[in-house]
Amino acid sequence: MAEAKKATKKTEEKPKEEIKKKAVTDTKEQTVKKPATAKAGKRSEKATREVEQKEAKEAKKAKAKETTEDVVKVKQKPRVKKYSKNQKAGRELLEQDKLYGLKEAVELLPKISKVKFDATAELHAALNIDPRQADQMVRTNTSLPAGTGKTVKVAVIAGEKEAEAAKKAGADSVDADALIKEISKEKFNFDVLIATPDKMGELGKLAKVLGPKGLMPSPKNGTVTADPAKSVEEFKKGKVELKNDANGIVHVAFGKLSFKNDDLYNNAKAVIKALSNAKPTGVKGVFIRSMFLTSSMSPSIKLEHNEAIKESKEK
Repeated sequence: MAEAKKATKKTEEKPKEEIKKKAVTDTKEQTVKKPATAKAGKRSEKATREVEQKEAKEAKKAKAKETTEDVVKVKQKPRVKKYSKNQKAGRELLEQDKLYGLKEAVELLPKISKVKFDATAELHAALNIDPRQADQMVRTNTSLPAGTGKTVKVAVIAGEKEAEAAKKAGADSVDADALIKEISKEKFNFDVLIATPDKMGELGKLAKVLGPKGLMPSPKNGTVTADPAKSVEEFKKGKVELKNDANGIVHVAFGKLSFKNDDLYNNAKAVIKALSNAKPTGVKGVFIRSMFLTSSMSPSIKLEHNEAIKESKEK
């Protein structure tokens, strides 16, 4: 009987021990899991916040879209200008929708100009280029047969021998040291700056000053040359640079209205020929979109530019 009682006690004690062990393990699991659930809770709060922000943004966008759709689109009003009597008189001589031939346009320029001074004849061409691309930039030059009609101040930075030859050719300033000092102080007493290749190292430091003014010498426009005397003669006679602006448009002055019609016509042909031959390698398809002739403070004349290009290449 005693042995049977001992056996029953042992069997009763065993489940009690197991229960205690289970309780300890459960508490351990709870202590381990608590921080995990806390972290998960934090992440879920963050996630819910992000979802709420996203939904708020989407709702805001949808609301903005609805309001823009509800607003009636107002058509842009045409530019209204109050023209003077002289401007009106000049415009009356032009047919607004007509494309003019080059010779006819040149003959019209003096008639539509009503200013009291000797106006400058200008050509403006819109090009099919992207000015941000290096392989689509246009920069060339040409000599005008009848000259530009204005005196051009030419400065030369070169060695002693080249400077002397340039001075004889008509250069206005050839003192390299004095010119560099003036340029560094942002004083420009010249319209064109010509340099020899060996002097470009000195001018490289002044690129930030000369570049924005369009005066930095470059081989493309003939202002970096081993023979500056020849370049001086060309610029003095009437060499002009053709360069696109930030909008892909080329602006060129090709003479004065006091010129004979034939001289203006030949100058315009030289500019158009040089421009059409300067098509960059990166441009595909049409190069010149449109072309206009105008003079100082006068209305513009739209050219039949394809015919003008063909005409410019004829001898």
